Amino acid sequence: MSALTALARAYAVKARRAQPMTTVRHIHIEDHPMVCVPLSLAGEVIAPLAALVGTDRGHPELLIVPQPRDRVLRLEFAHELAMRILHYIATCRHATTGPTIGTAAQLWVPNRGGVEFLRLLGRSTRFRSTTGEYPAPIPVPDLGRWLTFYAERADHPGSSLLVAATDALARHWASGQSDLEDANLAALLGWIEPPPDSDGARAALDAADPLIWPPAGPATDPTFDREVLAPSIAEYDRATTRRERLVATTRLETALREQLLPTWQLVWRGIDCLRTLAPGAHVTARWGRDVKEFNKFGDRVAKRERPQPKRDSAVAAARRLNELERAQAEYDAQRAFDDLLVMAEYRLSGEAFAGTVSAVDLQNPAGTGRRSPKPVITIHTTDPVRLTADEATELVDQQRPQQKASITAIRSHSDGTAISLELSRGMGRGKTPLPGSVPAVGELVCYSRLSDRYTPTGKFPDRSDTPWTHGGPPDEPLPAAQDANEEWS
Repeated sequence: MSALTALARAYAVKARRAQPMTTVRHIHIEDHPMVCVPLSLAGEVIAPLAALVGTDRGHPELLIVPQPRDRVLRLEFAHELAMRILHYIATCRHATTGPTIGTAAQLWVPNRGGVEFLRLLGRSTRFRSTTGEYPAPIPVPDLGRWLTFYAERADHPGSSLLVAATDALARHWASGQSDLEDANLAALLGWIEPPPDSDGARAALDAADPLIWPPAGPATDPTFDREVLAPSIAEYDRATTRRERLVATTRLETALREQLLPTWQLVWRGIDCLRTLAPGAHVTARWGRDVKEFNKFGDRVAKRERPQPKRDSAVAAARRLNELERAQAEYDAQRAFDDLLVMAEYRLSGEAFAGTVSAVDLQNPAGTGRRSPKPVITIHTTDPVRLTADEATELVDQQRPQQKASITAIRSHSDGTAISLELSRGMGRGKTPLPGSVPAVGELVCYSRLSDRYTPTGKFPDRSDTPWTHGGPPDEPLPAAQDANEEWS
């Protein structure tokens, strides 16, 4: 936890209301996202119990599994879920057909548990065969591929394809509770939007009562399991006629809908809260990459390419890790460039400083005899400066992203610090800098180590050249009947 986050949490406790951590929104929100609120059977790794899904907040669709331990009923549930999600995906892909990138299917779940539920559901269904002794309905393997894709994109910093509401809200507001307590969507929203006659602390306390706010899933409340769910499932198991099964299923649907509806409304409330913030300057570009990846994967599915492997090879895993690290560095920089509050965290840590230009030397002696100009500017700042003049780190001002600056001198004064920077690049090819390319005296600037410029990918061997230290070249993945077997599915 950063110092600024700790301070914001302290203010939240004092004000008894969540405090903003950003000035803009750092995720994209589609006009018509799909919300999915899943439930699973307690004690099982992936035993779907129910899901409330849809793009219309006033008319959600309830899907249930009356006996979650029955694998046939699980596949029927997966089929019903596939029909809805794949239809939504197909609608979005149709809308993006053509030279202009338009939209992609955006999924929202209540919390990280919902993301993991979809990840495991995707893994347990993408290898299912549509023929043989226990055939899966045709859309089920495609659903598994898409859910795996969405779960992988959820790990990608800055992606907005699969969003956990608690994560998105916690990145924009600081509550007066711990990170663990922020995983409770009702409690977190209680801090952000307390009722008129209450405050954040009391609203969060009310959220701990499962009778007022049932758990946001995928786990259910133990009391509900014991007093409602277990008897309802037992009633379904005892049913011997179609009418008895219908009655038992209807009672179970009623009970599960009552458990899911409060969370369904909370997710939409969370989306409404985030919509009140204007999007950051880089949000559209990041969403454009999401749309590109969405369409690229859709083409792979349409061509009936092999599903994603259960485990990446050593080379593929290294490449993915490198990609995530580069994306994280870019995302961190873009958030800071878009948001003064986010940049303030880097200023407090000494990785950035802001100040006013107090002097400009266009005739830098060290730069004479060179084709490119290398002027020196002096900045007066009151920020804590933890950088030194002998560091080789290049600094960047987002107002002039192509320009680099290196520290030549740091002098402390009673009213702050004077930092001299030698500038290079981004000033034209002549010996005289282009107008406006050098900060003027009196201009407010902010320099940091952050940069969102493209970073080349790391160098990795081909799959066939995997070194022996990493198992040697792996066998070519071939589809096999046992791929769908999981000890927990």
